[in-house]
Amino acid sequence: MKIQRIIGKVLKYFSLALITLVTTGPVFLAVLTSLKSKNEVYDLGVLELPGQLHFENYVTAFVDGNMMTGFKNTLIMVIVALGGAIINGTMVAYVFSRFEFKGKQILKSLFLFASLVPGMTIQVMLYQMISRLGVYNTRMAGFLLYIGTDIISIYIFLQQADSIPVSLDESAMLDGASYLAIYQKIILPLLKPAVATVAIIKGVGIYNDFYIPYQYMPKNRLRVVATALFQFRGQYGTQWEVICAGVIITILPILILFILLQKYIYNGLVQGAVK
Repeated sequence: MKIQRIIGKVLKYFSLALITLVTTGPVFLAVLTSLKSKNEVYDLGVLELPGQLHFENYVTAFVDGNMMTGFKNTLIMVIVALGGAIINGTMVAYVFSRFEFKGKQILKSLFLFASLVPGMTIQVMLYQMISRLGVYNTRMAGFLLYIGTDIISIYIFLQQADSIPVSLDESAMLDGASYLAIYQKIILPLLKPAVATVAIIKGVGIYNDFYIPYQYMPKNRLRVVATALFQFRGQYGTQWEVICAGVIITILPILILFILLQKYIYNGLVQGAVK
């Protein structure tokens, strides 16, 4: 038994070390590459240290990459899309949880089916819809896609909405509350753990997303942080040192936010999972 416990501990720490290496290794390599010159990127090995630290790569990435505009557009996208997804998801969950109507189970099944369809298989149809709506190359394209295709969030909200006692609704109705008032004053406040979970998962997803901004919002003034550095990739060469510097700049806000709010993030994830 003692040998088994020792082997178990060795395997546990080995797996943790391996996972840590896999997750932090690319970030370390990005930092190392961002401090090299263009010649050193191609002449030196991947793990070799540069002869001199080139912090000007960060200035080039931030200024020439127009990162300030990227952060502004990303912030607008996250706030509007996240707010819309939360309102849309909680309202749909409220209707499915509290009301009985014909075709309810069919609709729930269709939502489940939609969540199982690979996103890339419907991109042609989505592109045609966005074009015909006349919102291509506008922020509205991103808003509609982030909000309208958010099926998983609905099921997260629905799972917790089903655990809220119906007696609370009945008591509110006896006091003259409308369905909208019940949603605003009872359902939505009690869905806070699920809202925190969705806000964390979807917010990070929107911040990191490259495909939707690149495909549906290609204008320079609409670039987000994920697409701002794409201009450093050219036909005759790629400025990897500048791109890596931009990647580190992009990571820093999320890293700082995580350090400051990690207690609330963990609580939101755990409570949302329990509910």
